[in-house]
Amino acid sequence: MSKNIRTIYLLGLSCLYSGVAFAQNETKPDIASEPLVTDRPDATESPTTITPGFVQVETGAFYESFEDNSIKFETYTYNTTLVRLGLLDNLEFRVGWDFVEGRTSVNGNRLNDVASGFNPLLLGTKIAISEEKGWRPEIGVLGHIYLPFTAGEDYRPETTGVDFIFSFAHTLSEKSSLGYNLGARWQDDSPEAAYLYSLSYGYSISDTLGTYLEVYGNLPEDSKSNHLWNTGLTYLISNNVQLDATIGTSITEGQDLLLSAGVSFRLPTK
Repeated sequence: MSKNIRTIYLLGLSCLYSGVAFAQNETKPDIASEPLVTDRPDATESPTTITPGFVQVETGAFYESFEDNSIKFETYTYNTTLVRLGLLDNLEFRVGWDFVEGRTSVNGNRLNDVASGFNPLLLGTKIAISEEKGWRPEIGVLGHIYLPFTAGEDYRPETTGVDFIFSFAHTLSEKSSLGYNLGARWQDDSPEAAYLYSLSYGYSISDTLGTYLEVYGNLPEDSKSNHLWNTGLTYLISNNVQLDATIGTSITEGQDLLLSAGVSFRLPTK
């Protein structure tokens, strides 16, 4: 990681941890008896943190494909698990890991070579900065590192990846909401920053069934930008268990199809 990138990342971490003192002065309602708020299935991270004394597990799988000049690339990602642990009223610890299998076909014939293994382990935190009030959105900030030595050989980068994301959420009505993220990421041994964005509109069809529509993407400093969209459903089995399903594709070239399904659940730690 270059000196400039380290400086930017340290500034991002400074924003993260300087927000703790401010956030502790906010009065946050107990969400233990409320429907859980998840960071899946969309790409938009919520600004809401996990209540201390609880752990939330968000897991699932997804499939994506892209075909270019009769060469088809398929990626199967299993066990996309994110574990979120409430530490303080406005601070959570995050750890995530997933297993990936990549396959290639030429003119409809699948090649025998299969790339498979774990992606780098994700470690991070989320801090709730402020609650929604009038025109001011609910605000949170996240930071993660991606540890290369935890990855399988086929997916192991040479350097540690980092990101930081500012998360915002607005309540539009009793049934609808708007969430959006802005951030940056350095990953996959690339010296350039990829600036991240997402915008997600959510609508409650009923007390248990919800839907969303999202656009998201990244804008690398010296490479072509990537823009995608997806839509999906969430279903609350109970306040502590949620199922989800997603379908999507890219707006720019790079992804023909995305399919995803998963489950999230919340448990007390004591």
